[in-house]
Parts: sequence; structure tokens; C-alpha cells
Amino acid sequence: QVQLEESEGGLVHAGGSLRLSCKGSAPTFSAYSMGWFRQAPGQKRELVAAIAWSGDITYYADSVKGRFNISRDNTKNMAYLQINKLKPEDTAVYYCNARGTPPGKWSPDFGTWGQGTQVTVSA
Repeated sequence: QVQLEESEGGLVHAGGSLRLSCKGSAPTFSAYSMGWFRQAPGQKRELVAAIAWSGDITYYADSVKGRFNISRDNTKNMAYLQINKLKPEDTAVYYCNARGTPPGKWSPDFGTWGQGTQVTVSA
């Protein structure tokens, strides 16, 4: 089973950018679709973006379209989430997730999780 580890998030001013990274441990990393979820205090964990194993299919939540970009590099067992034009409402713990299903409206109840990383956006 793949193990995942996110890079450190950080404190960013509104309007700024941040790139999150997720490192997969298994040699079969390229067989998994990868996703990024986030969970704000008191809120449910929600999917923001997902990408197919090949990188040619992506999914974005409506709330982040045009600002978030998901990518992956299977040669490095890495997945990335580029976040632009950050807003205070983007403040959350961000988690990467690996699963064997195509990108879509993923439920937070499945897959393998990283430990999460805090992103805080100041106004």
C-alpha cells in the first residue's frame, strides 16, 4: 500500500501563491489516481482536485477552478497542488489521497491519506 507525505504548508497573505507537494513511497505510485482534499475547522473534508495516474485527466471543485492546478511527476513519485490567488477561505488542512478510481467527485471515505499540512491565508 502506498504511503504519502505532504510537504509543509505555510502562512500566506491573501493573493499569494503556494505549492503543496505529496511524496508517494511505493513503486506503484504511478498506478494510483491522486487527489487533494482540504478540511477547514468545523467543516467536512472536501475534494478540491484530482488527477488520473497518467496525468491526462483532472477534476476540480467548482470553488477552486481557475486558481488551483494539480499535477504529478511519476518519475519522482510526486503529486503537486499549485494554489494561486489565495483567499482567507482557502485556510484549511490539506491532505493528499491516493486511490484506484478515476478523478471525479470523490468521497472522503476512501483511499490512502497523507498526514495533512496546514495552509493559513491571512487577509
